[in-house]
Amino acid sequence: MTNQQRQNRRTIIMLFGMTLIPFCIAWYFSHIAPAKTTNNGELVVPVVATEKTDFIGFDKFSTDNMKELSGHWLVVNIVPAQDCKQVCMDAIHKSKQLHLMLNKDLTRVRRVVILLNQNDPQTVATWWKDDTRLLKLKVSETLAAKIKQIRKNAVPEGMLFLIDPLGNIMMRYEPGFDPYKVEKDLKKLLNVSQIG
Repeated sequence: MTNQQRQNRRTIIMLFGMTLIPFCIAWYFSHIAPAKTTNNGELVVPVVATEKTDFIGFDKFSTDNMKELSGHWLVVNIVPAQDCKQVCMDAIHKSKQLHLMLNKDLTRVRRVVILLNQNDPQTVATWWKDDTRLLKLKVSETLAAKIKQIRKNAVPEGMLFLIDPLGNIMMRYEPGFDPYKVEKDLKKLLNVSQIG
């Protein structure tokens, strides 16, 4: 075999290797290597869409301020039972802390509590009497069913959701969530968001 033929063969093998090696690396990372996410909450897949008509103000303050829901990110606490026990109260307190940690982005986010049951208005008023900016809402039966399906009909007390400015429930946090971790996720979302 001549010197020229060996050199041509090496060139062909090198070209083949240069195309095959990146393909193999890409295949490995897409099929075998575990995907690493940077978010602390769980993405809601598929995203649950909401409509403005799905939300009803629970008290006068909430009814008067329903316009605050449009175009804002929503940090949503869920009260699935007749009573808001300690886990529920702690989660709502954490969402208040979270809101205050947002600093300059504070105006882009609203806090909401969704009551899934027929709660007594006088009892509810005592739960958050010092929390004057909290929006308390009831939801349509359709949306209540969608929320329950996110965790297979078991929405626990203390669960937290994030809703984007278009009204999509897109992330959830289990009871006992860390407000600092939620803040990290929310700040990333606010930084890349062109809306809200």
